[in-house]
Amino acid sequence: MQTYQQEFIELARRYDVLRFGEFTLKSGRLSPYFFNAGAFASGAALAALGRCYAARIMASGIGFDVLLGPAYKGIPLAAATAIALSDQHGIDAPFAYNRKETKAHGEGGTLVGAPLQGRVLVIDDVITAGTAVREVIAMIDAAGATLAGVAIGLDRQERGAGERSAIQEIEAEYGIPVLSIIDMTNIIDYLEASAAGQSDALEGMREYRRHYGV
Repeated sequence: MQTYQQEFIELARRYDVLRFGEFTLKSGRLSPYFFNAGAFASGAALAALGRCYAARIMASGIGFDVLLGPAYKGIPLAAATAIALSDQHGIDAPFAYNRKETKAHGEGGTLVGAPLQGRVLVIDDVITAGTAVREVIAMIDAAGATLAGVAIGLDRQERGAGERSAIQEIEAEYGIPVLSIIDMTNIIDYLEASAAGQSDALEGMREYRRHYGV
């Protein structure tokens, strides 16, 4: 596991973003873990989170011209990533975000920040069904820009309605990479390496992967 992945999991545990137990998902599945990026709710947490995203992007070698954070959770993520890319890697990346509702006064429109041009890298927390990502892709197309890829915090690595995950479907449909900081396998590896007291969580994760993993 890479250092930034270990840091991301520990950060998620510290802020109760990653929890273990029994959680009913929107799909109706009973999951042994839950991930809520909205709980990264402090300046220190957001700064650390941005560094993890920036490290993952740099490790991938992906080329991009502008970052796009979809409303709402993607907005602070894109901002934090842009700051970390500048502070940690010397890259002054433009970033933009969208509004949920079109603004009828002032500058108007749905986009705020840098113009969408060239290669756009989308920054978000997770991809569940892929619906939100497809909406953002349509926005990028309408602006005449190109989708470079998507960077997310967690890849749940589980099947959707078919045999592939939503992430695999997005990658295949649009021919772009989806970069995740961690995935379900990383969480299992973390639990395996952790101190005693995590056995129930570990077995629950293994069982869930056997049933729903891709």
